[in-house]
Amino acid sequence: KGHYLNITAGDMEAMYERAEFAKEIGSVVVMMDLTIGYTAMTSMSKWSRKNGVLLHLHRAGHSTYTRQKSHGVSFRVIAKWCRMLGVDHIHAGTVVGKLEGDPHTTKGYYDTLRLDHVPQNLANGIYFDQDWASMPGVMPVASGGIHAGQMHQLLDLLGEDTVLQFGGGTIGHPDGIAAGATANRVALEAMILARNEGRDYV
Repeated sequence: KGHYLNITAGDMEAMYERAEFAKEIGSVVVMMDLTIGYTAMTSMSKWSRKNGVLLHLHRAGHSTYTRQKSHGVSFRVIAKWCRMLGVDHIHAGTVVGKLEGDPHTTKGYYDTLRLDHVPQNLANGIYFDQDWASMPGVMPVASGGIHAGQMHQLLDLLGEDTVLQFGGGTIGHPDGIAAGATANRVALEAMILARNEGRDYV
């Protein structure tokens, strides 16, 4: 089990202190919230590269401007900005679970984060080709109300190059946390095996 220690704070000095503490106690991943702003996010990205620590971005607060129908900023734009500033992984939606969204739109977010070349795909909200050249991708994270019973949908809609975070979906297992973790792993392996054997697993 891993932990993302949240280093979000009111100023950069406190964030650096928290990040150093996380590194000292052996954490390989630190987490920051989108609410700290893009300059602070860029600074933490530079710190993470220099210190060999992965940087996880929690998208806390994004819905105040990404879910407006008549104004605001698309999460796809935020995904591009975060890729350019150098985060390692980011919450990108789940399609199922409590952070559910339109499957095509969410697929567009994932493609924007992962692919070296993102071809135009109007159904997924990609309006023009984009070549990322040698810029590293970002690992999308699916979390929020997901559980083993949705594994077929998660694999089908989001693919394998995804971090699947099961919190309540593990803890809430009727036989306990260890059984929940086992159920997640077994479900994932079963769905990948079924897919690789050409079965209709969806």
